[in-house]
Amino acid sequence: MKTQVIVVNGGSSSGKSGIVRCLQAVLPDPWLALGTDTLVEAMPASMQVSDGGIGFAADGEVTVGPEFRTLEAAWIEGVAAMARAGARVIVDEVFLGGASSQQRWRSALGELQVLWVGVRCEAVVAAGREVARGDRTVGMAASQAETVHQGVTYDLEVDTARAEAMECARAIAAHVG
Repeated sequence: MKTQVIVVNGGSSSGKSGIVRCLQAVLPDPWLALGTDTLVEAMPASMQVSDGGIGFAADGEVTVGPEFRTLEAAWIEGVAAMARAGARVIVDEVFLGGASSQQRWRSALGELQVLWVGVRCEAVVAAGREVARGDRTVGMAASQAETVHQGVTYDLEVDTARAEAMECARAIAAHVG
């Protein structure tokens, strides 16, 4: 059976978005790219200043409240519905809750054929990228580098500290049915 969804999980500045763009270039069929940044950008600005939304602390810690979780659950179900309707989807995700985050996706994706990909990157490398980007709270990359993988099971893992995005994308594409 053909892979319908590729879930790419890794910490901030680990290189996920670059891999996703490369995947879209190397995969033979068109794939939609959706990610946690897509969700956050779609939310009203008020969600970033309320206790119920999503917060970014000065040290890089990310907190989410019940209103965020409600919208996130609807968004995950919507992504799953697009895949069920025939769209092939690459999800660029940050599993802040580790295994519990993966379980939310597993429940929504159900019977769909999913390729689970872990994007590893040493904390010091991700932190350097974070500073170079200039659009992230300093500390986020280091705090997420390992925690997003805790208890998560993958079909494949890539390491962006040791391989370029295109090399990682080709490795992932080789596993897509």
